[in-house]
Amino acid sequence: MFKITRALAGAAFSATLLAVSAASADVTDRTIVIATEGSFPPSNMTRPNGELYGFEIDLVNEIAERQGLKVEMISQAWDGMIQGLIDGKYDAIVDGVSITEARKEVVDFTHNYTTGGSTFVVMNASGIDLPMDGEVAQLDDPESIGPAVDAVVEVLAGKTVGVQQATIQSAFLEKYLEDRDVTVRTYPNGPDVYQDLSVGRIDAGIASVTNVPAFLEKNADTASATGPIFIGGVMGAGSGLAVQKGDAELQAALNAGLESMVADGTLAELSKKWFGLVVTPQQY
Repeated sequence: MFKITRALAGAAFSATLLAVSAASADVTDRTIVIATEGSFPPSNMTRPNGELYGFEIDLVNEIAERQGLKVEMISQAWDGMIQGLIDGKYDAIVDGVSITEARKEVVDFTHNYTTGGSTFVVMNASGIDLPMDGEVAQLDDPESIGPAVDAVVEVLAGKTVGVQQATIQSAFLEKYLEDRDVTVRTYPNGPDVYQDLSVGRIDAGIASVTNVPAFLEKNADTASATGPIFIGGVMGAGSGLAVQKGDAELQAALNAGLESMVADGTLAELSKKWFGLVVTPQQY
């Protein structure tokens, strides 16, 4: 287990409790189409036969069973996925979508099912070792974020950092590092970031703490997570399922399922299964 995981173990994000005991008839009478990427391990992945699997797939299936929902999951490219939801191409998204104020203006969210946080990853041969390894840096706290960013920039100045486009991590780099002699290179999907990192085309990558472990597990002797864990602000408040603005019935049904899973420990068990530790809320 690498260092950054311990900082988030047992963390919880408080969300407003929506008292719903079961899905409404309208929700259970229709098929709920949910989009995911299928290439964001271990949250969502695709087998060679096209079957989706991973933490979020198990999560959706468990909610569907508890709430009596008929669910169809489809693969979509991340870039444009939220716009597709707005346009009504599907009913919801489950793809590690961080809950941010900007996104809440165009879609509605369920309770968070992970507690959030992002960090950097490097190949050991690069010699890059960022300070504040595994320490939490709160973007909503000016006294915390200033020194953390300065310390990271001091090491990454003149270097190239890769990130998946249209993500909270890309927003973070644009806001805090891009105008400070750090080159940002964006990619359509997460695996491309790791591929270029592995072959030395970029010096570092940045991703969520729920995504980084899958890469490190496959590259245990050659790669490491390094630097602070950035939370809050543009990094959002953990991941939730996104639904169309105003779809209160679906939002309520999904929330009820999440509440049930947190209450009986099922969500924590899924987290242990896929991430190796608990990165999910312990209560709402």
